[in-house]
Amino acid sequence: MRDRYRIAPRRVSFDWQHTPLHWIPDEPTATHVINVLHLLLPAGERWFVKVFKEALPLVRDEALLKDVKGFMGQESTHSVQHSYVLRHLAEQGLDTGPYTRRVDFLFDVLLGDRPPFGLRLSEREWLRFRLSVIAAVEQFTAVLGDWVLRADSLDEAEPDPVMLDLLRWHGAEEVEHRSVAFDMYQHCGGPDPARYARRLLGMAITAPMLFYLWGWGAGYLIRHDPWLAGRLRYSLREHNRAVAKGLLPTWRELGSAVPRYARRSYHPSQEGSLRKALDYLATSPAARAAAGAVGRAALS
Repeated sequence: MRDRYRIAPRRVSFDWQHTPLHWIPDEPTATHVINVLHLLLPAGERWFVKVFKEALPLVRDEALLKDVKGFMGQESTHSVQHSYVLRHLAEQGLDTGPYTRRVDFLFDVLLGDRPPFGLRLSEREWLRFRLSVIAAVEQFTAVLGDWVLRADSLDEAEPDPVMLDLLRWHGAEEVEHRSVAFDMYQHCGGPDPARYARRLLGMAITAPMLFYLWGWGAGYLIRHDPWLAGRLRYSLREHNRAVAKGLLPTWRELGSAVPRYARRSYHPSQEGSLRKALDYLATSPAARAAAGAVGRAALS
């Protein structure tokens, strides 16, 4: 992949003026389960960039360094674009502040510059642990990115095209840079067997944390949705109904990502289809508009 092209951010923009609150028509549970992305990613991806900046002096491989910088640019753009969606939700009467402040606390304090609760870890070990968490999170974002690119049932549900483009643009870039966080951790994580053990620890903490935050976030959004006015609660029954319709990934798709990651021989290049991701990025309305703007600027 490194021989063919360089990972780089695409300066996309989206017009949310006409996107309804329930952007999958008549599917509030599926809509809000996916909307949890907007709650988690602004703070989470800012944190990714911050931790990677801290780790950059440890990188001795020039090709990896280029990929890492491209990854950081893409993650920064993702964070900004999902923040705009939060603003759009607020304009429609759905205040996400009480939830996102908890997410900010998670990344800024519990996973901040220093270990919480007085844990006695060296700066290097704390950095390595946080890199292992990022690598584990990126395992799930690659799986989700691959899913949304393949989710034909979403198209059949006639969702808002702007939101679908945001999700698929983001998902395609997650597949595009799926290996970078893992390679960064492997490069900076020290010698085995401690590096492998820490990789497993990062996943053991990350997987249940993400599933908890997702369920909590979906429940929060549905509970505070002004259009629902308390008539619906988040439940596994409704969630599974949306899964059966192909509007959400299956539990098997999500859960099987963990044992794959735990294999010593594992590498994220096995996740998804890079060709499918690049094909979408070549046709995404937002990505094409961004490429056109860059081209016009180069000619001016």
